[in-house]
Amino acid sequence: MRPSIFAFAVLLLLLAATAHGEVDRAANDSFVIVFNQSVDAAPAKVYAAITRIDQWWSSDHTYSGDASNLSLGADAGGCWCERWKDGSVDHGRVILAMRDKLLRVQTALGPLQSKAVNGVLTFQLKPEGGSTLLTLSYRVNGSAASALDKDAPLVDKVLGEQFARLVRYIEKGKPAE
Repeated sequence: MRPSIFAFAVLLLLLAATAHGEVDRAANDSFVIVFNQSVDAAPAKVYAAITRIDQWWSSDHTYSGDASNLSLGADAGGCWCERWKDGSVDHGRVILAMRDKLLRVQTALGPLQSKAVNGVLTFQLKPEGGSTLLTLSYRVNGSAASALDKDAPLVDKVLGEQFARLVRYIEKGKPAE
C-alpha cells in the first residue's frame, strides 16, 4: 500500500472511531441535534455512567462552576438538579427511564431556559456485541421568535463536548484527556 493511501485509510479509521454529531435540523422555532458513537462497554455500564452526571459533565457549563453540585435521579420525575450554597437550578426532569436502554429528560439547557422553550434530551443505548451504540439526541421547540436556529450551533458545540466527556468517562474512567 502506498504511504498516502495508507495515511488516508488510517485517517478514515480514526474518524470512524470518534463521536459523530451534527445539527440535524434548525429553524427559528426548533432544532434537532444528534450524536452517535459506539462505546466499548456494556449497556449497564453506559447507563450507570450517564446517571453519574457529576463525574463527566464539565464544570464550565454549570451555574455554580462546579459539576460536583449536579445530580440526576434516573427514575420518572427524577431531577437533573444543581445545588450549591447560594442557589439551585432544576435543569430538567426525567420523563422516561428504561434501565440500560433509554433515559429521556425534559430540559431547556442553560440560556434556553429563559426562552421558555421545550427541550427533550434522550440517551439511547443499543447493544452491539460487547459494546454499546450510544445516541444522544436533543430536540428543542419554541415560538418563531425564539430564533433557535441561531442557538443550535452553540448548543451543538456544548453538547458535543459533554458527549465526548461522557464517552471518555465510560471508556477511561475520567472525562478529560
